[in-house]
Amino acid sequence: MADARLTATLGCLAALLAGGLTTLSAAPFSLWWLGPVAAGLVYVGLPALTPAQAALRGWCYGLGLFGSGASWVYVSIHDYGYTGVPLALFLTALFVAGLALFFAATLWLYRRLCGSHLAALSFAGAWVLGEWLRTWLFTGFPWLLLGTAQIDSPLAPWAPVGGVYLLSLITALTGSLGVELLRRRWWAAAPIALLWLVPQLLPAQWTLPAGEPVRVALLQGNLPQLIKWTPEGQRRAVDTYLSMTRTLEAEVDLVVWPEAALPMFEDQAAPYLDRARASLPAGTELLTGILQRDDSGLYFNSVVGRGDVNGEYRKAHLVPFGEYLPLESLLRGAIAFFDLPAPTMTPGPANQSPIRAGELVLGNAICYEIIYADLVASRAREADALLTVSNDTWFGASIGPLQHLQMARLRALENGRPVVRATSNGVTALIDPRGRITARAPQFETTVLTGEITPMKGLTPFTRTGSWPSWLLAALLVVPGLHLRRET
Repeated sequence: MADARLTATLGCLAALLAGGLTTLSAAPFSLWWLGPVAAGLVYVGLPALTPAQAALRGWCYGLGLFGSGASWVYVSIHDYGYTGVPLALFLTALFVAGLALFFAATLWLYRRLCGSHLAALSFAGAWVLGEWLRTWLFTGFPWLLLGTAQIDSPLAPWAPVGGVYLLSLITALTGSLGVELLRRRWWAAAPIALLWLVPQLLPAQWTLPAGEPVRVALLQGNLPQLIKWTPEGQRRAVDTYLSMTRTLEAEVDLVVWPEAALPMFEDQAAPYLDRARASLPAGTELLTGILQRDDSGLYFNSVVGRGDVNGEYRKAHLVPFGEYLPLESLLRGAIAFFDLPAPTMTPGPANQSPIRAGELVLGNAICYEIIYADLVASRAREADALLTVSNDTWFGASIGPLQHLQMARLRALENGRPVVRATSNGVTALIDPRGRITARAPQFETTVLTGEITPMKGLTPFTRTGSWPSWLLAALLVVPGLHLRRET
């Protein structure tokens, strides 16, 4: 009995460590090879556990992962949410513990439904189905998916084929099969080799240039978040972005301001936007993130343009506690963190046409939306480039903005489209269709980033289908374990 308790305790400690290793596999550390190691640590001894013991191990992994990888939530709550240290720590701990329940539920179901035969396969399948659940339940939080870190690994060519969930599946499968290989089950070597060697035979680029390079300028105002919505913050924003636009040194085709660059509504900002466009040469278009309001009293987080710009975009997937308040009648006024600085936003339509700026057709994703692989794929199908504007000031000097940038890179690779990423204080960047950063502005500086992107045509397999083939494959890997358990 004591030995069993010791084994269970060591397993939970290993899972806690595995969560931290998963964070290290992702940006800014980018030790991608730790991803399979982390999955293997969670898998070791798992088929011998009871469902309750497996759930505890999964929860410990989630604590390690989100406690180390999503600790930036504290910055948002304390530094910008006007919340004291004790309460901010409590809310952050509650956030981490709640997210960890996704892994607890995943491993509980895995042990409840699957036997020990083909356990390595069903473990990887269950892992990805758990990530799928985390992507959509309670509006979803697909942050730190296991496959995201593989953007810089030899597995990266799989991304245009099946997206981030296929990368997660292969990473988890490598970890579980690696454990079997260490147990001298030599058959596991063949599928591992196949999964890691096949990408070298895949096309390096699935899409083709659709026109001449487009010259862009991304403006990073680096304005203080704490005064942004005050009259002083509004004046500073107007002065900063108009001055930066007037003094652009390079000749460009497109100028982009970040999310809510001017902290006011579009009808209030219209004179400033028109003045900014008038200061630009003919043939240079202006796009900016801005808040909108309509006659019915609804508010939207949007991207609009001036010049030869057709269309606009209204953010469809909103951030809870940032753009709207769940259970508002109960929570608003309870603590300062629940008092949103801007009005409650309304989501835009799910299916929106891309914005055309000159000859460039842009699929849009505002801030948090870029982490949703299928949402971005749906935007990419009718576009030749992707635009994401963001306000990462809420992350402070944490690792959050660098993780956010890594996910934007993976969206570029999945869809074979360049990504134009304009942010308030970093990381502003241009990303090519293979997920490589071609230009990058320093964080926490008022600066202009200029560079070129090439519009692309054609669709990757992932852009065509989205994630459902990867989810289906994950489910199929679980099925043999279900069948064999009923036989025993």
